[in-house]
Amino acid sequence: MLTRFFAIALLLFGTLTMGFAANANAQPVEGQDYALLPNPQPTGSGKKIEVLEFFWYGCSHCFDTHPHIKEWLKKVPKDVSFQYVPGIFRPNWIPGAKTFYTLEAIGQTGKLHDKVYDAIHLEQLDLTRDEVLFDWVAKQGVDRKKFADTYNSFAVQNKATKSELMSKAYSLQGVPALVVDGKYLVTGKMGGTPEGMLKTVDQLVEKIRIERKKK
Repeated sequence: MLTRFFAIALLLFGTLTMGFAANANAQPVEGQDYALLPNPQPTGSGKKIEVLEFFWYGCSHCFDTHPHIKEWLKKVPKDVSFQYVPGIFRPNWIPGAKTFYTLEAIGQTGKLHDKVYDAIHLEQLDLTRDEVLFDWVAKQGVDRKKFADTYNSFAVQNKATKSELMSKAYSLQGVPALVVDGKYLVTGKMGGTPEGMLKTVDQLVEKIRIERKKK
């Protein structure tokens, strides 16, 4: 009786182990874990595999995803190039894009990118209003006039316009959205969680490595 019991237990354990192994090695499924962009876009990362995160500072899901992106970036492979891209779907998203590109232009992205998220979602500040934004930036130790002049410059406006065009070119429906190598799209609805999204991104990066080796 005991021998039969142990035999059944061993069989069940083996079945579960095989199931776990299969899930661990499972490949992402198109239409379920990611989508193939209808119009693949050229990348600007050279030989590296490009990963873009389209975001909006005012998006609560982007706010929740951002810490996971930061952790992922700490161990991103050397053959992967990552870039933040502020998405624009409505006019009230434009100030966020201009804020990001202004911080980038004056070399303050590393210092204030996270703080912009916190100011909006934790402090409940309306940084879409110029005066509120400029006053807040000054409190962070940034020259108010320099920031304002850059924010209102043609260069920053031009980049915001480009972001709006990119959001349409990539056929995005919302954010956060991760685009891998200009052709694979991973969204929150597909990944389910930030961890799920990034796991799919890692799998797609490996998929691209394999595809490139075959060429």
